[in-house]
Amino acid sequence: MQNFQDVQRAAEALHGLLQKGAPSAFLCGTDGAGQPPLGIVLGTGLSFLADSIADSVTVPYAAIPGFPVSSVEGHVGAFVWGHMPRQCGESDEPGRTVIVQQGRCHLYEGRSPAEVCMGVRVMAAMGVRTLVITNASGALNPLFDVPGLMCMTDIINQTGVSPLTGANCDVWGPRFPDMSAPLDARLRTLAMETAARLGLRLERGVYIGVHGPEMETPAETRMYRQWGADAVGMSSVLEIIAARHLGMAVLGLSCLTNRNLPDCMAPTSLEQICDVAQKAGKNLARLIRALVTKL
Repeated sequence: MQNFQDVQRAAEALHGLLQKGAPSAFLCGTDGAGQPPLGIVLGTGLSFLADSIADSVTVPYAAIPGFPVSSVEGHVGAFVWGHMPRQCGESDEPGRTVIVQQGRCHLYEGRSPAEVCMGVRVMAAMGVRTLVITNASGALNPLFDVPGLMCMTDIINQTGVSPLTGANCDVWGPRFPDMSAPLDARLRTLAMETAARLGLRLERGVYIGVHGPEMETPAETRMYRQWGADAVGMSSVLEIIAARHLGMAVLGLSCLTNRNLPDCMAPTSLEQICDVAQKAGKNLARLIRALVTKL
């Protein structure tokens, strides 16, 4: 499930397609300050966050050989390369170079762990060393507001699979990567400080990733909460594992779209989740725009 050759082919194709639409010196691998591009993965209902990217070049997943295309509503399915503008008063420089993954594929679509993590691995091949992963999730912690935002402090992989199964790709990372800190403490502190400066409430908590596509039962919800999880979703954990295997620093941000309280479970749907994710996403967009030039 470590598809090195497939990833290299996809990265080369993506680079070539971006070059066709990019300004001169746009794909030099670093921005004007010599920094590598920042990677951002946008989850369910959050693809609109790429709208603020300047000088953007968009490449649909379908144009990249072997790259999996999402079949789920709320996932546009494209890479966007460009500059995230700096905040007013920061400097006159164009901003941080970013490569954004607008949507992802999931295990419940019948995709393999290698396909689920292909976007993260392609971004690493494009020079990304710092990754921001976002998702829409259900709040398990009864103290969390909905809609709201949560900064992931840790993860629980309840999908039943790993993207590192099979022969190890030593070029990417060690056979047994350390997971004592799957999410970067420095980035988390920066996110919390930035949210406070913006007047945004940013919770901290553990994210549990499940296989799906069915929503959680009350009994499962109660069990996940007893395990110490604060939010639940159907993505992100495999991507975070793959990113850490590659040595990337990861910041995880969740849009809390619904409450998962086992004693008073309310019916929900993908349409409702997407709607609430877009509302919470407005604050997430503010946070990411304020963060990107500091990461």
